[in-house]
Amino acid sequence: MSYPTNTSSEADRDNYALGHRGDVGKTSDLDVELAKPTFNNDGKVVDAVWGTLEGNGPDYRVKATVLQLKTQVGLGILGLPTAFNILGLIPGIIVIVAIALIVGWSDYVVGTFKLNHPEVYGVADVGYMTFGIWGREILGFAFWLQLVAVTGASFLSISVAFNAITEHATCTVVWAVVAMLFVGAFGSIQTMSRISWIGWMGLISIMSSVITLMIALGVADRPSLAPPGEYTIETTLAATPSFIDAINAVCIIIFSYAGTPTYFSFVGEMREPRDFTKSVIVGQTFMTATYLIVAAVVYHYAGQYIASPALGTAGHTIKKVCYGLALPGLVAGGIVLVHTASKYVFVRILRKSTHLSKNTPTHYAVWYGCISVTSVIAFIIAEAIPFFNDLIGLIGALLGTLICIQTETYMWIWDNWREPRTKKWYCLVAMNVIFHCIGWFILVSGTYAAIVTIRDDFKANALSHPFSCADNSGAN
Repeated sequence: MSYPTNTSSEADRDNYALGHRGDVGKTSDLDVELAKPTFNNDGKVVDAVWGTLEGNGPDYRVKATVLQLKTQVGLGILGLPTAFNILGLIPGIIVIVAIALIVGWSDYVVGTFKLNHPEVYGVADVGYMTFGIWGREILGFAFWLQLVAVTGASFLSISVAFNAITEHATCTVVWAVVAMLFVGAFGSIQTMSRISWIGWMGLISIMSSVITLMIALGVADRPSLAPPGEYTIETTLAATPSFIDAINAVCIIIFSYAGTPTYFSFVGEMREPRDFTKSVIVGQTFMTATYLIVAAVVYHYAGQYIASPALGTAGHTIKKVCYGLALPGLVAGGIVLVHTASKYVFVRILRKSTHLSKNTPTHYAVWYGCISVTSVIAFIIAEAIPFFNDLIGLIGALLGTLICIQTETYMWIWDNWREPRTKKWYCLVAMNVIFHCIGWFILVSGTYAAIVTIRDDFKANALSHPFSCADNSGAN
């Protein structure tokens, strides 16, 4: 990315990188808030966010592809067959591909923006650069809340898995507590480089479970929700859902791609940040192909008898097998999420402090405090909103679009507004404006649809009660 053509001096370029605010020659508050990258004559690694990474401190460097895949290929894939059941096969495929392209562009923008502004650690820093203090607080809170809410959804799915495997051996709340303690303990590992193996384990776990599900359904295993006796599988190429149902299905698909905000920290901790675009292309291609295959196959063989989460779709025995295979992956997803959410708060508290990258008592106290608080809040969300599809639809609509579509499209326009006005520039501006407007439309309509659906489900007694001991493994 080149600097603006009217920026000719080193001071001007520094000012541009710190905010595009036009105060050339003046000192911005951003040079106090956001650490500028420096170089150490002693040969020690100096990061624009973490500072000097000394040998006795945590090394915040990691390769990103596996963490991208594990962040994305997890809970989201378990709701996609339901989206196909609502939309139909062809509209479902079209929506997945469209969302993949839009969010794939957002992922790319995250990488280029981070390279242009190494001092940016997350969406909160982007908010501060573009809108000041209020931008930082609003986007930062939205990012943190999304991660915590999805962590809560992972706790909920883990409790479903335990209930399915053990045939509801104990109160569901107990299983959620077990999930919280286990995920929080492993999520407290300080650096992503040390939990990348968890990402591989989780990815293999989830993939093996959905492949087992597809094979079982393909060899005519009876769907668990099918009625006794004879039954007929109903599938459609193009369904005619109500607007509420259709937008909810779209939001479920958005949720499956809503890991974009975490990419800021991934690219910030990569050993080779300039390889981030390659990791995005590989990850997005693999994710989209996987989503299309799993959603289409499960929908084809289960039709209207798709369970939520989808792993419960096959028969009684296969249901246990699928959840048993998926359990490590569900736990791994929670670990990455609670780690990333806690890391955001951790950096906000200790940024510009020597305690950030050194193993001091303050460092450990703040870090484990962040892990504990994040885990407890996620547990409360999981138990207060004890349903899967409605929860992930609400997260996708209210939080997923805001910080996975609108933020990144605005980031590109803000970062490239002073570039030469070529045909390519005008086309890219138009594309980002269109994506931005689509995001706002889905946010407003999707949030409304999710609230209506939750209200209707409560009225119909279709959902378990908050903090209930009831078995949730058979819920639709």
